[in-house]
Amino acid sequence: CLPRRRGPLAYRRLVSPRQSSSSREAGRMPFVKVVKNKAYFKRFQVKYKRRREGKTDYRARKRLIAQDKNKYNTPKYRFVVRFSNRYVTCQIVAAELVGDKVLCAASSKELDRYGLKVGLKNFAAAYCTGLLCARRLLESLDLDEVYEGNTEPDGEIVKTEVGKKTYFVEELDDDKRPFKALLDVGVRTTTTGNRVFGALKGATDGGLDIPHSYKRFAGYDREAKEYDAEQMKDRIFGAHVAEYMEKLMDEDNAKYQQLFADYIKEGIEPDGLEELYQSVHEAIREDPARGEKEEFVVEDRESFKKTPKLTYEERKARIAAKKAEMEDEEEEEEEEEEPADDEAEEADEAEEADEAEEADEAE
Repeated sequence: CLPRRRGPLAYRRLVSPRQSSSSREAGRMPFVKVVKNKAYFKRFQVKYKRRREGKTDYRARKRLIAQDKNKYNTPKYRFVVRFSNRYVTCQIVAAELVGDKVLCAASSKELDRYGLKVGLKNFAAAYCTGLLCARRLLESLDLDEVYEGNTEPDGEIVKTEVGKKTYFVEELDDDKRPFKALLDVGVRTTTTGNRVFGALKGATDGGLDIPHSYKRFAGYDREAKEYDAEQMKDRIFGAHVAEYMEKLMDEDNAKYQQLFADYIKEGIEPDGLEELYQSVHEAIREDPARGEKEEFVVEDRESFKKTPKLTYEERKARIAAKKAEMEDEEEEEEEEEEPADDEAEEADEAEEADEAEEADEAE
């Protein structure tokens, strides 16, 4: 450590008697500057909480929410896609000074109402959730009849160029422009064929104007720079899941029974997946509104009744009862051990007597 006194000798190197004489004669005094000193830590500014937690990419967020000043208070909408352990969630969000405000939201948990009860997190479910969010939003804005979207998904990108602008809808209405949003993937890595782009395709087929390209869709070959829309269509209708189900049925039936137990329980076969997803798409377009929330009715009041808080005297009495119970248990254990000890002593005495008799006979 360095001496506390200031001056020319403040940073001298103390030479131990074990060091060689050559190092003493050289008279060198190396000095290592402490970079992270007290002044550094006093001026250190921590990053935002959600950055420290790894939840928000603020570099991307800034570019998604920054609005031109000449547009004043015009909101800039984001199509937010998030995946949990079981479900997919899609939201239309606008950033304000007080915080983000959600204009519309949809979750794959709601797909049970439309006939899809299993596989609520795969690519096809993400497409259905994006479609549900888009149709629900447009219905609330009275744009559902103006922009119906793509009723027959084929994997192709639909866009229209008007002047110098490109709109990702089939036709542009003369009076009302399409609802535009930007894709927000959060901190997820945007690999080719990611489920995020399944939700994006569902939203664009639902009638939203979301700028995108086919370079991250399933079916794009990066080396050949070609896009096969048929592969994207297969993903939308769950063909990859059906193919895996058939493979397991032929090769490992036990694993098939384990992984697709819910599918078997619902009676879903590999051949019926495409028809299932088609029916879900039709049901979503017929009624995209959020279902009425059922009120929670308590049938048994006793089981749901909250336990009253004990008073100080009751807590003391409870502890005393526990102590008394523990003491009684210890006494019972000691009483059980005593007869066992007596039996052991008697057995030892009997063995000694037998040994003495054998010794006498030997003599």
